[in-house]
Amino acid sequence: MLDRDQIAAASRVLVQHWRDGTKLDALEPRLRPQSRTEGYAIQAGLETLSRGTLFGWKIAATSVSGQKHINVTGPLAGRIMSDTVIADGGTASMKGNEMRVGEPEFAFRMGRDLTPRATPYSVDEVLAAVDTFHPAIEIPDSRFADFAGAGEAQLIADNACAHLFVLGAATTANWRAMDLVEERPQITLRGERCVGHGKNVLGDPRAALAWLANELRGLGLTLRAGEVVTTGTCHPPLPIETGDHFAADFGVLGKVSVGFA
Repeated sequence: MLDRDQIAAASRVLVQHWRDGTKLDALEPRLRPQSRTEGYAIQAGLETLSRGTLFGWKIAATSVSGQKHINVTGPLAGRIMSDTVIADGGTASMKGNEMRVGEPEFAFRMGRDLTPRATPYSVDEVLAAVDTFHPAIEIPDSRFADFAGAGEAQLIADNACAHLFVLGAATTANWRAMDLVEERPQITLRGERCVGHGKNVLGDPRAALAWLANELRGLGLTLRAGEVVTTGTCHPPLPIETGDHFAADFGVLGKVSVGFA
């Protein structure tokens, strides 16, 4: 079991690799997390060492394709830091990005806190705490050269592959009255069009949001008002290249886009 000094040291190693744009094969054995709990403890250190502030949360591997992409069996939570957020329509740097995929996502901004408690939050309780809905794009990456072989504990420590994030404008549509499971965002990339599906996000983006709230609850963390939660890709991760423009059209729910340089 890792002690406090080992956890802090592991956090420093990962942060330095992120800042340098370099990769590692694995954390050395004495710093390597052996459980989700140890992975999250190391991840918390990344927030402390970050140059940004906590903007919100992401969920990795809410779809079967996402789970296969990083070789895990279920979702992982990660922190979105403010210095990794790119304006809608802006440009994302490809420097140091080895994963090189973009993901269209359903995102929610919280309107009130969900504090830790003994019993799980229901989907309805979590939705009642939401303020706004947003279309979003995530651009994940990992500091592990073989991210598919790193395992869930190390991937959690590496912030669940959080890298860059694009948040679209809050929708003006009545999203609460819509069946998000059957929403099919259209993605345009290199002149080709792909169609996502809300059901790919843990069966329902709203269920994924509740999963995140309860994952934090189990860690003793509060999901705070103002924080954004992006719920995972609704389409298999799409390969991106320098010069690409990635646009996701969520219909009445809005649009979001990003370029790559």
